[in-house]
Amino acid sequence: MSNDTKYVVGIDFGTLSGRAAVVSVADGSELGHGVKEYTHQVMDRSLTAGDDQLLPPDYALQVPADYIEVLQTAVLEAIASSGVDPSQIIGLGIDFTSATVVAAKADGTPLCELEEFKNHPHAYVKLWKHHGAQEQADRIVALAEERNEAWLARYGGILSSEMLMPKVLETLEKDPEVYAAADRFFNALDWITFRMTGHEVYAAGDSGYKRNYQDGKYPSREYLEALNPGFGGVFSEKMPGEVLPLGSEAGKLTAEAAGWMGLPEGISVAVGNIDAHVTAAAVQAVEAGQMTAIMGTSSCHIVLGNELKEVPGMFGVVDGGIVDGLWAFECGQTAVGDIFAWFVNNCVDQRFRDQADEAGVSIHDWLTRLAADQEIGEHGLVALDWHNGNRSVLSDANLSGLIIGQTLTTRPQDTYRALLEATAFGARTIVETFANNGVEISEIVAAGGLIKNKFLMQMYADVCKLPISVGLTTQPGALGSAVFAAVAAGAYPDVKAATMAMGRKEENAYLPRPEASEQYDRLFAEYTKLHDYFGRGGNEVMHTLKDIRRDAARRHAERNEGKYSKPDTTQEQISEGGKDYYPVV
Repeated sequence: MSNDTKYVVGIDFGTLSGRAAVVSVADGSELGHGVKEYTHQVMDRSLTAGDDQLLPPDYALQVPADYIEVLQTAVLEAIASSGVDPSQIIGLGIDFTSATVVAAKADGTPLCELEEFKNHPHAYVKLWKHHGAQEQADRIVALAEERNEAWLARYGGILSSEMLMPKVLETLEKDPEVYAAADRFFNALDWITFRMTGHEVYAAGDSGYKRNYQDGKYPSREYLEALNPGFGGVFSEKMPGEVLPLGSEAGKLTAEAAGWMGLPEGISVAVGNIDAHVTAAAVQAVEAGQMTAIMGTSSCHIVLGNELKEVPGMFGVVDGGIVDGLWAFECGQTAVGDIFAWFVNNCVDQRFRDQADEAGVSIHDWLTRLAADQEIGEHGLVALDWHNGNRSVLSDANLSGLIIGQTLTTRPQDTYRALLEATAFGARTIVETFANNGVEISEIVAAGGLIKNKFLMQMYADVCKLPISVGLTTQPGALGSAVFAAVAAGAYPDVKAATMAMGRKEENAYLPRPEASEQYDRLFAEYTKLHDYFGRGGNEVMHTLKDIRRDAARRHAERNEGKYSKPDTTQEQISEGGKDYYPVV
């Protein structure tokens, strides 16, 4: 059978839903799509899947059964809409939000599905944006610095609370019963391939970026026991699977999983991948000097380089983390679309919504139109894009957002534009940090929902002073996963060859305008002053306010028999707005 008559399935597990696509092996054309919203969404305020207990601040949990429902519904929908005969589908690949951590028994059964643990928050999936392990992350870094652990430099000398190790240490220290009962702690991308194949293998990319696996080994038992005497065997005992390179076959699809999806038993299943990372394959960003920017509720940036460099604040660097022969650096911004959604959900009055309705556009579109009519700097504002903490280059989840320059004449469109600019300034900070440490970036290749906002994309080109190409796919995660599926199934010899055949992008869709760049430089200079003052120890007010908030939550819990307060606006609502943000101005 030639590639012209072969197809693969790519499945993209996001923050709020899973999406599937049936893709042609020959040219990457996407023939059918399916989507399934997660039944329980994100549990960040109460344990809705259990006893509805209110959760502490900074928690973000999910239900693993929701992921299986994606296989049982979205894949069937994609196949049906494609018109492809399932017998022509030769493989499938998946990507997942990362590090999203599943506590499970040795056979893959999640602990939260066992009666005795259904009301234990730490038995549920800890989503990538679960920040409850900040204290553990701080201790992990402090001890690594004290012991001169070589692996720490691969993460920019810092470690986010979003990583697997802090989350699992948090489980040990806050619910040792769950830790003891868990035979395995999987990142979700490895858990779902295990459930589909019965083979327990771990993906090299995710292992390097999220599980501290570098140069063929994990942090030493001695180091782990120094963190906590009960933690020494966390990798050797609770994550014993073989680590395989990207594009490898994790195993063959079992009869059970084939029945879920209406696929042939025995087809190839690729090792899992990180949701943002597969996008590089979908948009042909597989050369040194390219930065893939996946822009949605948050932004993840993948930078490819020829040499290993230690870049302060990078989220990780892995040899072959995207394609063989290149080092892949990860960095990103923990909130982008989420910030815009927070603003419109909480800070825009009804008259603007009425105007948007009259114009027949979304409130995001309307505010973008109003903001685009301004001269650069006309609003008199500058903002920090830390409403969900800072991933790069400060890696500090305890930082928070800031808007300075507001007056009694400041309007919603002024603040909205300042927030758009803040995210662009955050991206430029990342670009300059890499360049200052020997990793040059010559092109940004953008993907994700936010690329539909032409005004925002031109702003990024002007602020970062780089050309921006854009991916030409509506499902970059699913397409990218399909590329790896094609390699695992043997249709292409390597990821680069599959990418050039199946991926696609519009070259140089946005070019920097020198005059606009010069005007943005003045605002960026002020952003940088605030960035360093509040983010590098000049003023600890943001950390102090987080401490005050946690103290208040504890006092509230003591008054209310252990229950935490529940704000009116949930993170699910904020994220939902970010997910649906598709301005087209």
